[in-house]
Amino acid sequence: MSGLIRSFVATANSAGTQFPLNNLPCGVFSDEKPPRCGMAIGDSILDVEALEAWGFLQFGGTLQTSDWTAFMALGPEAWSRLRRDVTALLAEGRENQDEVRPFLCPQEGAVLHMPFRVAEYTDFYASRHHATNVGTMFRGAENALPPNWMHMPIGYNGRASSVVISGTDVRRPWGQVKGPDESAPRFAPSARFDIELELGAVVGLASDHPLSVAEADAAIFGYVLLNDWSARDIQAWEYQPLGPFQAKATATSISPWIVMSGALAPFRCDTPARGVPLPDHLRDAGPMLFDIDLEVSLAPQGKAGTVITRTNYSEMYYSAAQQLAHHTTCGCPMRTGDLLGSGTISGPQKENRGSLLELSWGGKEPLTLDTGEPRSFIEDGDRLTLRGAATGDGYCVGFGSCTGRVLPAVKDPYARNET
Repeated sequence: MSGLIRSFVATANSAGTQFPLNNLPCGVFSDEKPPRCGMAIGDSILDVEALEAWGFLQFGGTLQTSDWTAFMALGPEAWSRLRRDVTALLAEGRENQDEVRPFLCPQEGAVLHMPFRVAEYTDFYASRHHATNVGTMFRGAENALPPNWMHMPIGYNGRASSVVISGTDVRRPWGQVKGPDESAPRFAPSARFDIELELGAVVGLASDHPLSVAEADAAIFGYVLLNDWSARDIQAWEYQPLGPFQAKATATSISPWIVMSGALAPFRCDTPARGVPLPDHLRDAGPMLFDIDLEVSLAPQGKAGTVITRTNYSEMYYSAAQQLAHHTTCGCPMRTGDLLGSGTISGPQKENRGSLLELSWGGKEPLTLDTGEPRSFIEDGDRLTLRGAATGDGYCVGFGSCTGRVLPAVKDPYARNET
């Protein structure tokens, strides 16, 4: 694994930064100027929209469209060239550094926006540890995994319209719920609101035919942190026979920075050993996962946060490339800007579980926060924050954070003037 690539931006060389020159994640930011494309470098944001307008970068005007969607559609060759070109512009020892410095904007005070237009959203159920934990809770250990689980990545079509950027407050949802001792369902706010720690794969290259795993891997522009907010009590009543619907439609939060696949290449690793061979069209085409450390913290309103779980993306059973390849097998077209959620990322130990449903074992084993407060599920005012980074030789490639605060349910969801 190569070491730190040094930049003339001093903060990009510091031990604590998530944004060295090795990373160059893509986002959209605004300050006194309107939203535009930028790349994080140290404590700054490089204004690539202005760089292209001035001729330092040449990508057919796609960097001047206020988000990354048009650029993503150019494909892997352009993605690699952008990383090379920007690395050369920001490299330590570069001559005429003063030509580039005016295009560096401070991250502090900048507002971050949705980095691409989400075309469609699909969420998966691809961690064996998570699926086993959930299945054990509801069906017993002997029937934890459904018969199809070891043969293909299980998923459902979610709502692109409810994907929101990190920092967006999330309102506790109403829905139809029914307890085991209730004779009929009732319409009420969710009392078992939860998070799911995930990684989201951003599809850059559109397709209209089945993709091999290798082709799918090449079509992924990059990755974001993703929180699949989940109303467990609504889900428990509605999910049979067609799976999640309203329980997952409230919001899906993503981090504002897309870490490009090229930045993660040094951290590739293999999927776990498989006792059941996959069909040929889903078999691994080399190392398909990444060694990315992940954590979630929970902070009650006005109080410090507690890290409630730590895990690693390498624990997944199916990679994003396998998920994308499976998604296309029926001929389903994929669009630039499609977002694929990995599914909850859980590891083998209790402290590695990626949802409160697992961490509290369905509410039977509440957590104790550092503040002394118990938690089985999210309470109003709680802020959940996801973080992730891959660690190299003297540097790390980070995603920033993905955060959201839960607001109380409205008193009447049909009262249009209620805030």
